Amino acid sequence: GKHRIVIPCLGHFKEEYEKVSKLYLNNKIRTTRYTLLNFLPRNLFEQFHRVANLYFLFLVVLNWVPLVEAFQKEITMLPLIGVLTIIAVKDGLEDYSRYKMDKRINNLVTKVYSR
Repeated sequence: GKHRIVIPCLGHFKEEYEKVSKLYLNNKIRTTRYTLLNFLPRNLFEQFHRVANLYFLFLVVLNWVPLVEAFQKEITMLPLIGVLTIIAVKDGLEDYSRYKMDKRINNLVTKVYSR
């Protein structure tokens, strides 16, 4: 199988390393952006940083004003909801593939050489 090889070169920094290493719980690799709890709010926050999504949101809000209403209120929300849903699914799938890759890397057998 594949192995990760870690070669610590502590030397003069052994005491400093021991102080700093107590601050960290583990050395797992994590490249994912989201968790199950923060996926929806964080994804919406990131999506509304795009100018096009803000424009469509502005059109939806503007259509709720009775004087300016051009279409039915629900119809103007469909394109925005569709785009947000498609991008959220894409981001979720990408993040899940990152999670699987992280899990595979973190479960590799590791050899540590010390003096």
